[in-house]
Amino acid sequence: MAKVAHKVSQLGRRKRRVRKKISGNAERPRLMVRRSLKHIYAQLIDDVNGVTLAQASSVSLKISGGNIEAAKEVGKSLAEAAKANSVESACFDRNGRLFHGRIKALADSAREAGLKV
Repeated sequence: MAKVAHKVSQLGRRKRRVRKKISGNAERPRLMVRRSLKHIYAQLIDDVNGVTLAQASSVSLKISGGNIEAAKEVGKSLAEAAKANSVESACFDRNGRLFHGRIKALADSAREAGLKV
């Protein structure tokens, strides 16, 4: 049980360290990615005004499974929603996770769909 608590505290430290440096505004919002075992979620957040500009998730797209294919679909959907809100670029917040696997697939898919991340 102690190992799990230690991993959670390490994740929290990484999240705080990243958030000190990354902040979004209306022109270049923060693309925040959250993943769980079953789903993946992404939002474009304007931190200055405290507003979510666009969001996409495997839940809202009704995609089962939190795999790489689901992450690609979420990234594509988020980029389309960003274009609808006239957002062209975003700063990427990986939320303390490694830029690998599902997180990387979502970012690459958003880039392919036209969002500068």
